[in-house]
Amino acid sequence: MKDHGIALPYYRLHVVPAVTALASPAWQREVWLDLERFEDLDHTVHVLFDDFCDADDPRPWLGRSLRTEEEVELMARLGAAYGAVQDAVGAAAPDAVYLDAPGWPAVVAAADRLARVLAANDRAASDTSHDPGPLPPPAA
Repeated sequence: MKDHGIALPYYRLHVVPAVTALASPAWQREVWLDLERFEDLDHTVHVLFDDFCDADDPRPWLGRSLRTEEEVELMARLGAAYGAVQDAVGAAAPDAVYLDAPGWPAVVAAADRLARVLAANDRAASDTSHDPGPLPPPAA
């Protein structure tokens, strides 16, 4: 799949951890439900829907904070899964209600798949950006 690059790498540095957090139920319960921590579901949602991407309409973010068409498609699936839970529990529901919602496992699964693709694509891009090219022939 074609890598369109990242015009806004700073944005990607927010998107990847937010997706990873959505992929980790243990993180969600340990961090988001701890009122003394900064990160919570609201923060994560703002990263993915408002600030550094738009999971409801991720296509414009291709080449900005998303590298490939596959990332765009998977982000849209994540947005749809999250939207279904939000519709079911209400936008103002506490984080614990979201985490206990019947549709939450679909959010986690969509985030997990996307997190794996984001990481693989970043590794592939890093490998090619550090490739020194062909080695010179050995000295005779």
